[in-house]
Amino acid sequence: MSGKPSPSSISTKRERIAKLAREMPGVALTSLSQHIDLDWLKEAHRRTRKKCSVGVDGVTGAEYERDLESNLRSLLDRAKSGTYRAPPVRRVYIPKGSDGAQRPIGIPTFEDKVLQRAVATVLGEVYEQDFLDCSHGFRPRRGQHTALASFWGQAMAMGGGTVVEVDVKSFFDAIDHGRLREILRQRVRDGVLLRLIGKWLKAGVLEDGCVALPESGTPQGGVISPLLANVFLHEVLDTWFEREVLPRLRGRGFMVRFADDFVMCFESDEDARRVMDVVAKRFAKYGLTVHPKKTRMVSFRRPPLNDGGRGSRGATRPGTFDLLGFTHYWGRSRRGKWVIKRKTMSSRLSRSLRSVWTYCQKKRHKPLEEQHRALVRKIRGHCAYYGITGNGKQISAFRHWTYVIWRWWLNRRSRHTRGGMAGLDRLLERYPLPNATVVHSVYRT
Repeated sequence: MSGKPSPSSISTKRERIAKLAREMPGVALTSLSQHIDLDWLKEAHRRTRKKCSVGVDGVTGAEYERDLESNLRSLLDRAKSGTYRAPPVRRVYIPKGSDGAQRPIGIPTFEDKVLQRAVATVLGEVYEQDFLDCSHGFRPRRGQHTALASFWGQAMAMGGGTVVEVDVKSFFDAIDHGRLREILRQRVRDGVLLRLIGKWLKAGVLEDGCVALPESGTPQGGVISPLLANVFLHEVLDTWFEREVLPRLRGRGFMVRFADDFVMCFESDEDARRVMDVVAKRFAKYGLTVHPKKTRMVSFRRPPLNDGGRGSRGATRPGTFDLLGFTHYWGRSRRGKWVIKRKTMSSRLSRSLRSVWTYCQKKRHKPLEEQHRALVRKIRGHCAYYGITGNGKQISAFRHWTYVIWRWWLNRRSRHTRGGMAGLDRLLERYPLPNATVVHSVYRT
């Protein structure tokens, strides 16, 4: 079996798995690994990024491809026979937030990524039939912007309410392995898949030459980690909210979740308080801890039509809260009506501008063409995420300050800038930065 896998054959297998899971809800499926063959691994390899950091074995994607057929056959045999040994992930740290904190990321080997993607594809077809509409993270045709749109639409229809923000401490590092296995076995009884997942959970983390074997958590950076996290929270949170919380509410309510970031909104203050009283106990039952200072209730009701927004006749001004990088608040539309608006969180805008500052400082002696291309990518990438309806002012500010920072550092390339700042402005006219564009517009079809 050589060459590229047939897209139709892979698609047919995925549809077959999805149909089986759809027709047998709540039933533990036992014969899923039979769908993983050489073609399945080739498709997983095709969908795996080749230019990325290497794992503990130091093998790059290009090196693995030199004898791809043989490597994948060996991988398939080891996975099916149970002789595959999951290598530890290499731990690195990336910046987290604006307070100097760092987030640990685990980098698997390239071969491990291919196998994880193959298994994740099978399990994804099963659990996609079970996941609820409130879940938006790491799912086909869903993402941060569908989560934001879902909250906006439901909250507008309800006239706002009381928002419950919940922060789970170190969620990915705190997932209990035993609980996760119990949840998986409710839907999957395939020995090959469960054995592989168990090996990945126990693979360990290589840091400073030492391998640590954590008793909980899934390493952030693993291909299968987002799916396992979704499966875990589907049981811990989504189904609990759908089956236990909603039927007991006195008013309306809803929840929107992206991975471990989620908010709940309730029409009744009493409902919100009751959920606040039990949500920490619910997470504690599964070994998770709710951050007491970051978990809070926010009054987020639509102000009266004649309210200027600062609270009149003793009314309390609506609060604000953050979700997926955006601050949500009530504001006036162009027609004078109260609508929910979103703007870039100030900490995210500051972080993005610091990135521009660092780049311009380090690369100021590089050719202008190279700097221009990089800054164009930064602006377009920023707008691709933050360019939503109502946030035009913030993304325009990012574009403006990017130009100011670039100009400032170019002026410091030399003590004597020909023509001064005016001459520099004329020079930069040849390298215009793109306009800030609203990419995700509710008015665009």
